[in-house]
Amino acid sequence: MMRGRIRSSIPAALAALFLGLTLAAPASGAATASYPGPGLVTGDTSVHDPSMIRAASGTYYLFGTGGGIGIRTSADRIKFTADGQVLPNGATWAAAYGGSTNLWAPDISYHNGIYWLYYAVSSFGSNHSAIGLATSTTMNPGSWTDQGLVYSSQTTSNYNAIDPGLFADSSGRYWLSLGSFWSGIKMIQINPATGKQLASNTALYSIAERPSPDAEEASYIYPHGGYYYLFVSFDYCCRGVSSTYRIMVGRSASPTGPYVDEGGTAMLSGGGTQILASHGNVIGPGGQTVMTDTDGSILVYHYYAANLNGTPELGINHLDWASNGWPYVA
Repeated sequence: MMRGRIRSSIPAALAALFLGLTLAAPASGAATASYPGPGLVTGDTSVHDPSMIRAASGTYYLFGTGGGIGIRTSADRIKFTADGQVLPNGATWAAAYGGSTNLWAPDISYHNGIYWLYYAVSSFGSNHSAIGLATSTTMNPGSWTDQGLVYSSQTTSNYNAIDPGLFADSSGRYWLSLGSFWSGIKMIQINPATGKQLASNTALYSIAERPSPDAEEASYIYPHGGYYYLFVSFDYCCRGVSSTYRIMVGRSASPTGPYVDEGGTAMLSGGGTQILASHGNVIGPGGQTVMTDTDGSILVYHYYAANLNGTPELGINHLDWASNGWPYVA
């Protein structure tokens, strides 16, 4: 299942007013010269590669890159408080991939009473990388069990096993997108009983690529309105105010593609429709995921705050849908 999929009960306009978001719709999902600012967030909001879910209790759990994957909680999607780590002692198996105590790019979802959290391990700039899985019934610190290796890439691979993103298709099949740089974004099928790769389908699907050396990473696929929307971050992260990350999207009627942008260019040929880029104090937005909340689709991402000397900050905006079916940031 997708991150935080729950039924709507709060009018979107009222919630937007509460969060300080703008709901004005452009004519289409195409890139515009300006973008709305992030919604109001306070507290512990310095985070990379955020992934968020709302528990049945109404509490929001936010996870981000670094250490054993930090946990932040919020009662209102505005004020966030640090609340321990998923794996405070790291993942011992991951030492072979460049860092057992520096886990990256978490992806949180809920399945039949269990929370699944995928994470990546790698040394920076290497494709000797791996994806692991931790599980919990509550998401609270101390409740997580590391399930170990899910998938890996080697220095001889032409792809990179980082930045995992799980989704379920309309037939109930589970898929994990992954990858960056090298030959682009890949996808594998997942066994819904174990969270590991499905043994009966070991295919590695290619779903997006840019001409080298143009960077593309942080994939996340979000089903909506009969399509699968592939969100990716183009260009370069992690350079403070020099970061050039920007959020792009394409879509497909099939989970395995082909994905195309709004203009019809294939994402395997470098395509992508830009929906968010640097503006004002928001530099290099990316590392995005999408969740469904009571007030609609929510884009969760990080950016570098120009007015805070490039400090990484949490960005939250509504994601709305134009009449032609393409998303835009609201």
